[in-house]
Formats: sequence, C-alpha cells, structure tokens
Amino acid sequence: MEYCIAETSRGAQQLAGDVLTVRPLFDDANGCEKLAQRLLHFSAGRSRARLDAAADEVLYVLQGTGTGVLDGAPVPLAPGTGVFVAAGTSWSVEAAGSLDLLSVLVDDPVPAAAPCGVVDLAREVRRDATAARQFVLGVTLEAGCASATQFIGFIPPGRAPDHFHLYDEVLYVLAGEGSLHIGGDVASLGPGSCVHLPARLVHSLENAGSDELRVLGVFRPAGSPAEAYYPDGTPAPVPEEA
Repeated sequence: MEYCIAETSRGAQQLAGDVLTVRPLFDDANGCEKLAQRLLHFSAGRSRARLDAAADEVLYVLQGTGTGVLDGAPVPLAPGTGVFVAAGTSWSVEAAGSLDLLSVLVDDPVPAAAPCGVVDLAREVRRDATAARQFVLGVTLEAGCASATQFIGFIPPGRAPDHFHLYDEVLYVLAGEGSLHIGGDVASLGPGSCVHLPARLVHSLENAGSDELRVLGVFRPAGSPAEAYYPDGTPAPVPEEA
C-alpha cells in the first residue's frame, strides 16, 4: 500500500462548464477508504454550486483569495482559512485569481453541529504535543464538524519516536523537508507531499531541515492531534496544556 505520494502523482480533471479543476490525492483508489483527499484549483471567476449529500467536506486555503458562499452566506477566503461544509450543504467560490484549496471528504459523517463554519488557523493558539511538537486546531466541533479534526502540526528538527494513532489520517506538507519512516521504509517529504496513515500504523515523521516542518492534517474520528501510542501500546505522554 502507498503511504506517501506527490501532489502531482495523479491526473487532474477540469470540470465542464466550471472554473474548477479537481486533482485526487488519496482516496479508495489508492487504499484510503475512510477519507478522500483532493486538490481543488479554481481559476478566476465564479464556480458552479457544489453539494455532496453523502460526505462532510473539510477545506483549507493553500494560496489565493476569493469569496466562498456557504449555505448562501459569503465568507472571505485567504491562505490559512479552514472551512467546514456539512453533507447536503451547498457552497461555491468566487475566485479573485488562481485559488487552491485542499479538500478532504469524510464519508458516512456524524451528524453535524452546524451546516458550515470558518476558522482562521493563523489566529489560533499553538498547543503542545509529544516530542516538542506543537499544533493549532482548525475545523473541529466548534466549527460544526463532528466527523473529523483538522490541524496544522509544527515539527521541529529531528525524529520523533515510532508511534501510532487510533484514527485514520491524511497529511499534506505545507513547508519544510523531512522523511516518513514506516518499518524499514523511508519516503522523502517536501512541500506538496501527501501522506495517508491508517489507524494503528506504526510510523515516525522526521524533520531533516533546520526550520519547522509544517503539515496540514485531517483525521477521523475527531479527537486530539496530541493523542498517540508507542508500538507496545503505551500512551505517549501528553503535555497538560495540549
């Protein structure tokens, strides 16, 4: 099974009569059955309305600006914006120019607390996790999403101990260079690398650079990014402030 791919490893599809191009990353076609990770590229202009009756959608603005219309209400979109759209909720985009969003679909969603929500991750307070790592929360239950958790993880230079999670997770590398270790296999990571970590898969992320490695993650079921377990099942210590 593939656990790491480049964002350009799969072809993109321009939707007919729309300003939207969709590039699949991880989904059931390459072994990720719980989540569907995609890149959404909007050219300048207004997109057609979108609605997925079967899946919640968790979005993050990678680059560009515009206006999202969520359930009929306009919201500004800029880099660092996290967006939640509940199953059955209509949304569209008016892009000022080139606008890229990372989308994660969550099938069989838990009933949402709200039809949609918006979070500015740049304004969120960093929290501590294990091995001197930190994170900020994005789309969570506070934004209406009960199905999954979105976060940005900040990984300092070095390698964390091998560990696993009880949730299924997809990651997208925003900045930095490093490696993904699974067993004896090592995959290089850089901006645009995509990672799928099934529940209970023992792994480790290594930051091989001198600056922070920043990753955007979405996992289900919802919970804390700081929750982790060592290979023998022992819970990793969680700082009180996390």
